Amino acid sequence: MAPPAPPLALTHPALLAVLLVAAACLVVSASYVLYDTDLWQHLVMGRAIWETGGVPRTQLWTWPQYGEPCFLSSWGFRALVWPVWSGGGIAGLFAWRWVTTLGVFVFVFATARAMGARGLSAVLVLVWYSLDYRLRTDVRPETLASLFFAAQLWILERHRLAPAGDVRAARRTWWIAGLACAWANVHISYYLGFALLALHLADAHVAAAKTGAAGEAGRARARQLWRVAAVAAGASFLNPFGGVALWQPFEFALAWRSDPLMRTIGELYPVPLDVAVRNGLPLWPLLLLWRARRRGWDVAELLACLAFTGLALSSIRFMATYALIAAPFVARDLHDLFTSRRWPVPVVTLPGRAILTAAACVLLCIGDWIRPDLPLGIGLDPVTYPEKACDFMAAHGLRGRGFNHTHHGGYLAYRFWPDRDRLPFISTQPEYARPEERRLYVQALLGPAGWQALDDRHRFEWVLLDREQAGDDVLLETLDADTSWAMIFADDAAELFVRRDGPYEALADSFGYRVVPAGKERRRALVGACELHPRLRALARAELERQIAGSPLHGGASHLLGILELMDRRYVEARTRLERALALKPLLPNVHDLLGTIALAEQRWADAARELGRERRFHQAPSGNFYRTGLAHQKLGDWKRARGFYRRELARDAASPAADSLAKLEAGR
Repeated sequence: MAPPAPPLALTHPALLAVLLVAAACLVVSASYVLYDTDLWQHLVMGRAIWETGGVPRTQLWTWPQYGEPCFLSSWGFRALVWPVWSGGGIAGLFAWRWVTTLGVFVFVFATARAMGARGLSAVLVLVWYSLDYRLRTDVRPETLASLFFAAQLWILERHRLAPAGDVRAARRTWWIAGLACAWANVHISYYLGFALLALHLADAHVAAAKTGAAGEAGRARARQLWRVAAVAAGASFLNPFGGVALWQPFEFALAWRSDPLMRTIGELYPVPLDVAVRNGLPLWPLLLLWRARRRGWDVAELLACLAFTGLALSSIRFMATYALIAAPFVARDLHDLFTSRRWPVPVVTLPGRAILTAAACVLLCIGDWIRPDLPLGIGLDPVTYPEKACDFMAAHGLRGRGFNHTHHGGYLAYRFWPDRDRLPFISTQPEYARPEERRLYVQALLGPAGWQALDDRHRFEWVLLDREQAGDDVLLETLDADTSWAMIFADDAAELFVRRDGPYEALADSFGYRVVPAGKERRRALVGACELHPRLRALARAELERQIAGSPLHGGASHLLGILELMDRRYVEARTRLERALALKPLLPNVHDLLGTIALAEQRWADAARELGRERRFHQAPSGNFYRTGLAHQKLGDWKRARGFYRRELARDAASPAADSLAKLEAGR
């Protein structure tokens, strides 16, 4: 029977060693390649603050609203991040991520310790919840807001748990006013600080209702927190936009949230229940109920669990905030659970427990670290911003009224500001656009009629769109089918169009693609046509070679070229092209399946089985994948696995040739 683990001093070598491992886990988790397109908007606005010597109050970053009054949200964060970027580049941005992430969880861990979670299990809980926080470690205003949130929770819990009459704890609460002022200047989530105050005020008033010394301590705490809340509210108005800045989150909840364009933002969707369960949301309520049965209700914990679990379920954006407030309470409650009884497990020495805890921290994180959609690395994902397309625009003097996807607006502004003639139509903050423009933008993505309505209004001269189409976006197909537009540049990040009858008629004539289309549906149609017409294949091959020469981001072009080479049974060339495509775009669907098909044709049976298996690991198995895998295993002499794959193919397609292959195998048994 293992006795309860004794509390560990913060300076104990075993705890320090585990904390070092946990810190390393946090740093690795915050070291995936940056993909957040808002970054460029933050940088250009920060640059404007430094170069103009003040906070701009007019729109400078989109051409339709240029010069109109503008509220610059998160100006404090943007002013801070610009010198980090201009002085430190990518290394500076990653240092920002590491320092802010470690700072946040230092406060989370300190709060858990103050609550009584003084064992090694608190470190494990911290690392576990850091995985929910991970996706908010991009360089964005929330990194500072999260730091303020965690710091304020620590201050309030230290005050709540301090002995009656503790002057230092009471004085420390005045720091909340400073946090409120800073918070209102860096992010619109400042209201979360007041939510924390409200939770602790409620807890203080419940304590004040008691008799004796406990009631008097509760009343004193409530009086102090009310004073702090009043000063913090006044301090929040100390920002360049006053009450306008403080109204922003409420305007979002009441108006912007129902805007058609805002509804396309994925992080505003509710968290699916299965995801919530996998992320451990039920654990906190269960522990809360266990503790309440044993010790009575902790009012602050009860209200925090209700409020922040509700927020987390309402929007993916709040999962990180939930993690920060849940972690110290869960750590405390688990520590109480572990120390409340003797466990029927072998006694493990403290060094052994430290080693096991450190190993568990790493094992918890490995699944997230190997996610193919979040590759680890220090850099910026080049596919998320149209650098080479903007190079083309600059080299050929392209300017004037342009249209762009919202997530390209930040980079366009970053790249070309203050050149007003090259600013984007819409930015990564669509709330800066007029409501009618946002409505027309959404309609333009959905079909020719919507696009025509928007184009009639503005008469665009160029259009820059993301090659990867999200949801119901068919604008690439719309433009490609419209003979008044010509695609003049394409790579994995973006496709650029100009109007054939406008000022760039010569560009359209010289650089316009005549065979290779824009849009995934029209590219799919091209593949089908090329299979029937060798002459068309040759023309398409030449244009794809031009795309490859025009940008290092040519995974899509290499993919198509590999398919064309495969049609001509040029297996070596096809394999080279497809492997290059995967090197540039590791998550391209069907490419491993094609490589497996090539390996079958070349009688490389083991390679075929491996590539076909990789396709299934990353994507849903395409038609015929199980059949081809069965062929590979049959050639390898593994008849049992071959039968299994043939049967899986027949379960999907009863007319598959797998039926004949399976019959022959069964006959030869």
